[in-house]
Amino acid sequence: MHLLRLSRAWPPALLAISLSFWTPVIHAAAAGNSFIPRLINSTTMPANGDVNPYGVAFVPAGFPSGGTIASGDVLVSNFNNSANLQGTGTTLIALSPRGPVAPPGTATAFFTSSLSGLSTALGVLRAGFVVVGNVPTTDGTYATLGQGALQVIDRWGHVVNTWTDPVFLDGPWDLTVDDRTDQATIFVSNVRSGTVARLDVAVGSSGLTLLGKTLIATGYSHVPNAAALVLGPTGLAYDGVSDTLYLASTNDNAVFAISDARVRTQPVNRGPVVFASEHLRGPLALCFAPNGDLLAANGDAVNANVLFPSEIVEFTVAGRFVGEYNVDSSQGGAFGIAVQRGGAFNYAVIDDVTNNLLVTQLPD
Repeated sequence: MHLLRLSRAWPPALLAISLSFWTPVIHAAAAGNSFIPRLINSTTMPANGDVNPYGVAFVPAGFPSGGTIASGDVLVSNFNNSANLQGTGTTLIALSPRGPVAPPGTATAFFTSSLSGLSTALGVLRAGFVVVGNVPTTDGTYATLGQGALQVIDRWGHVVNTWTDPVFLDGPWDLTVDDRTDQATIFVSNVRSGTVARLDVAVGSSGLTLLGKTLIATGYSHVPNAAALVLGPTGLAYDGVSDTLYLASTNDNAVFAISDARVRTQPVNRGPVVFASEHLRGPLALCFAPNGDLLAANGDAVNANVLFPSEIVEFTVAGRFVGEYNVDSSQGGAFGIAVQRGGAFNYAVIDDVTNNLLVTQLPD
């Protein structure tokens, strides 16, 4: 197992996470200030056999009660079906950290979509809605890669909105949400066109109303890939204080900054590079850590190195490398990551090699 210098903010927890992927069982530490954090490692594979977990998201505090998911639950989107054909998975699974660990094939399916290829584009709004994107194929190959859509799902797993658009939703590969209760901004990266779109929505009791659509960035590399199906703009992380959207562009092997993201009326050509380093190996998912650093998941499709497999990389918004650790001993394991403040668990990461989800509580 390879383990490099870790972030000074989270050393015991990150060490425990890295070790935990070698034993897919529950590790329950006692309450209080235990040195060993609470860890749960559970399958992402439901009864229909879907594999290749992509997106991961926490159900936030304040989410309405009475549905089939609740605050603190973790959702995961599956991209492949049981035959492991890319772009054919249809399930969103839900893990309750308060519940038991699920063996393979027993993950709880919160939602089964009529649209296939559920992507990393996954977010949850406090008002009680889940937003998920899809990028479908008919046979698992790039030759049949479709446009896809965004679906809005209520807390009982019912579709309340479906949005398609050949320009603004051209392969929704990832998303992030600026949730302002009665209004929200959904930023979407499009893998087929190499663009980023902003969707402005009103949030009501029965669904979301689309108010406007704007392209805010273009020019990211997007190419077919034999192993990963397609490489293009992926992970998104939004800083509302500076109104800056950060984007991990997989094939460009860099993280870019899009300024004035919520008010921009014309697209920028990629935006300035924030982080480009030998530590990046085809970055996919992107999110903020509680300490303000950015975390990127290396998919290993670009700049791969067997000595540095499946890594989560931490760096500052000023572009300074902080640390990294691997979630699997083989390549291609790191994909979705999610962080929330507070709660019994605040960090979630996918191991795409084992089709497992690990959730843990890291120090704030």
